[in-house]
Amino acid sequence: MEPGSVENLSIVYRSRDFLVVNKHWDVRIDSKAWRETLTLQKQLRHRFPELADPDTCYGFRFCHQLDFSTSGALCVALNKAAAGSAYRCFKERRVTKAYLALLRGHIQESRVTISHAIGRNGTEGRAHTMCIEGTQGCENPKPSLTELVVLEHGLYAGDPVSKVLLKPLTGRTHQLRVHCSALGHPVVGDLTYGEPSGQEDRPFRMMLHAFYLRIPTDAECVEVCTPDPFLPSLDACWSPHTLLQPLDQLVQALRATPDPDPEDRGPRPGSPSTLLPGPGRPPPPPTKPPETEAQRGPCLQWLSEWTLEPDS
Repeated sequence: MEPGSVENLSIVYRSRDFLVVNKHWDVRIDSKAWRETLTLQKQLRHRFPELADPDTCYGFRFCHQLDFSTSGALCVALNKAAAGSAYRCFKERRVTKAYLALLRGHIQESRVTISHAIGRNGTEGRAHTMCIEGTQGCENPKPSLTELVVLEHGLYAGDPVSKVLLKPLTGRTHQLRVHCSALGHPVVGDLTYGEPSGQEDRPFRMMLHAFYLRIPTDAECVEVCTPDPFLPSLDACWSPHTLLQPLDQLVQALRATPDPDPEDRGPRPGSPSTLLPGPGRPPPPPTKPPETEAQRGPCLQWLSEWTLEPDS
């Protein structure tokens, strides 16, 4: 993808109720700051002025979020009912997400389950960052779970790098970036959780991309697979040399995985899950702790402006 502009918004899915865009890297979803030169909200207003809803703060109902530096699939609900149905899918943990990333170093294991609890960093000067439990200044850490599958080993600008597929099974702030950093393999180009200054001067972006998204609402199943941005033909600095797992096989497995039933309990943070069938990894009985008022409150506050009241 070329750098984002107002004109080059990429749409990967459209129906009467939903849009899914392939968000550019280094683009905010929305902003009230008048100095913000480019946001996804401005791109949407430029491309689809007729879809902007004056009853919302930013004109569009974003079903979830992506970091400023992260590219990829982002779903937009086109009406209040659709927003409510998408919210229920997220609340019931029926949404499937998978990301592609380039990580520093060659990861020796073919699969890794990362289960570090994540909390807010209370250290002075790090107020807007997260950290793993046990780190000095870590506040209110919560169980967090990420599945990682190594796709390729190679070099980025001459340094060893692994291309991976990441499947978050919880939704903590900066979860994938924090988990990869805690593993000792930070995301290439991550200036917050990555390497000290000096090694991150080559990448033109952070190499984290929301690759696959499925939201099985009652009315329709929103399912998209965005183009892989981490190819040698798109970035000459990336030179893969060893294939460990074909990406298309993982995509087939993601598409074939049944959606969880709303009445089922999803995977509990800290327990194994099934990103793909594999030896020694039978699917565990699905379990999920009930949502607490503390967890429910921030969601309702964020969504109260534009979504239907969730079922009690």
